[in-house]
Amino acid sequence: MRTTLIAACAAVFAMQAHADEGMWTFDNFPAAAVKAKYGVTIDQGWLDSVRNAAVRLSSGCSASVVTSEGLVLTNHHCVRGCAQNLSTPQIDHVRDGFAAATRADEKLCPGMQAEILVSIADVSQRVANAVKAKSGRDFVMARDAEISAIENEGCAGKQVLERCQVITLYQGGQYKLYVYRKYSDVRLVFAPEQAMAFFGGDPDNFNFPRYDLDCSFVRLYEDDKPASTPDHLLWSNDAPKDGQAVFVAGNPGTTERLLTASQLETLRDVAQPEMLLLLSELRGRLIRFAEESPEHARIANATLFGIENSFKAYRGEQQAMIDPAIISAKRKFDANLHARTLKIRTLAAQTGDPWGEIAKVQADRRALFQAYSYMEARAGAFSNLFNHGRALVRAAEERAKPNSQRLPEYTDSRLLLLQKRLLDAAPVYPELEEVVLEFWLSKLREHLTADAGGVKTFLGKDSPESLAARLAKSQLVDPAYRKQLWDGGIAAVQTSNDPMIRFVLATDAASRAIRKDYETRVTGPSDRAAARIATARFAVYGTSDYPDATFSLRLSYGKVAGWNENGKSVAPFTYYKGLWERATGQDPFALAPRWISANDKVNPDIVFDFVTDNDVVGGNSGSPAIDGERHVIGAVFDGNIESLGGDFAFDESVNRTVIVSTAAIAEALDKVYGAKALVAELTVK
Repeated sequence: MRTTLIAACAAVFAMQAHADEGMWTFDNFPAAAVKAKYGVTIDQGWLDSVRNAAVRLSSGCSASVVTSEGLVLTNHHCVRGCAQNLSTPQIDHVRDGFAAATRADEKLCPGMQAEILVSIADVSQRVANAVKAKSGRDFVMARDAEISAIENEGCAGKQVLERCQVITLYQGGQYKLYVYRKYSDVRLVFAPEQAMAFFGGDPDNFNFPRYDLDCSFVRLYEDDKPASTPDHLLWSNDAPKDGQAVFVAGNPGTTERLLTASQLETLRDVAQPEMLLLLSELRGRLIRFAEESPEHARIANATLFGIENSFKAYRGEQQAMIDPAIISAKRKFDANLHARTLKIRTLAAQTGDPWGEIAKVQADRRALFQAYSYMEARAGAFSNLFNHGRALVRAAEERAKPNSQRLPEYTDSRLLLLQKRLLDAAPVYPELEEVVLEFWLSKLREHLTADAGGVKTFLGKDSPESLAARLAKSQLVDPAYRKQLWDGGIAAVQTSNDPMIRFVLATDAASRAIRKDYETRVTGPSDRAAARIATARFAVYGTSDYPDATFSLRLSYGKVAGWNENGKSVAPFTYYKGLWERATGQDPFALAPRWISANDKVNPDIVFDFVTDNDVVGGNSGSPAIDGERHVIGAVFDGNIESLGGDFAFDESVNRTVIVSTAAIAEALDKVYGAKALVAELTVK
């Protein structure tokens, strides 16, 4: 991949979007370039219509409204957590699938919220005025306070139906207020069996050809009735065509294409290797746990899937990062932009040397990395009980403060979603909790060492094993008890005898202290410098390029296209007939029971999965693939292995987006699952 990475990096860091690159905001889409290349007219009406149908899910995925009655298309892996939460030891909706026979059978997804973007407003100057002359943690606090005020004002009196979020773009170069129409009642309608949604399992993940029915449907409800959604995408059963223009509207998670060379070096040398080691070891522990019994396998399913998926993604990113081309190209770009900035006297005076400032910060970032990670940023990772406990303790303390003085995650604009996630009735499994808590605590002691003050605060005289066993007995498994503490506020929290609540109360001061130190020495200086780099970039290159991904709505454009891999041509399509050719009867290539003989029911020549050269990353899962007439022709569910370097650079020649076709979805619903009513709703004219 070295040659292609060099070319990709050179193009990205030259800040001139090339080919079909870019995750564009809806208020800055290059419609003229699309018209010139593909002959498709993207006007404001087209953009508004697609925006009104694009959905962001609180599960970290994207989706789209596809009927007038709130029906939403997304991926199976985006609702896997919902399916598991609705399962029992007797009924496994992940393994066996779920299909609501009637509207009355559609089931609430605990903790899930859907959001549709309705407006965008530029608030950059207001934030800039608030942070003027501020530095370190004062910069962070002033910025966060102003963002909180903007969000609070934007949705004042409308928080039940709307959510306001200030989105940071261009590493702090712009701030935009995004107002979302939110739906807190999201119900599962249909999910296929895991064996079909993730056919090929981890060996096929991030590869192509694929034969995955990675789709699911949920429905938006309001006032206990299906939501009215006249602005929806049009369903198409037509097969995609090679070279056809395709648009992807979704919420890519995060990219690091605008980071400086020194930031990328820390990411490559410190953060990513650490994450790979953690995920690798935890994966092994969970595989062992799942092998202990069928019930352990069931309750660990969603967590293990997420860990395996993340591990493979991080591994691909690290493979890209260790290629010297990435850092070399970025260092050249940084130097060139700095040199051009110095030639403009007023700009040079305004920006100073933010690249040098960020480079100096990296020493503190490395020094604080372990303590900040294990005591604050990733504390209790994968533990629902710890996350519930921290949320209850911090919410009780933060809600007593003025909105502008709270931690950002506890401001009014975020509290309702936090409350929903905390209080919705989702199962918590103590035996799984014990495994992940023990892992976190053992890593905290290992990396900070037994003599560290933080380790003594968290563990005291306990071993990770004994403490995890005690914490796993928390009453926070009961949503009624969580509600009692939430409603009771600080008094109820402080008088609780629950082991997890007592643990968080005893350790949270240390966690907050390391967070404060990190914000003072790393976050504040880095963000302040990055904003000045953005100013220089705008002055030199203009504002016609796209920002890094931030799990906010973007639109990418591209085409259906295969690629050449190691001298071998990879076709852009797979067909139903290939599914049975690939099946072996052994996991992960075993068909779900109803599919074993389904080759006599479905049309073997229907396109199953296909690939395009759209620019997407994690978070785009579930995004609709749309043609020029606003027809949805598929749901994005993956990328190829080459696309994993997309966090840092995009290469049109090899980066591919993997999509399940709507034609394949409709055929499966009709011929295999007998979901006639669902098919009729999707295809009504």
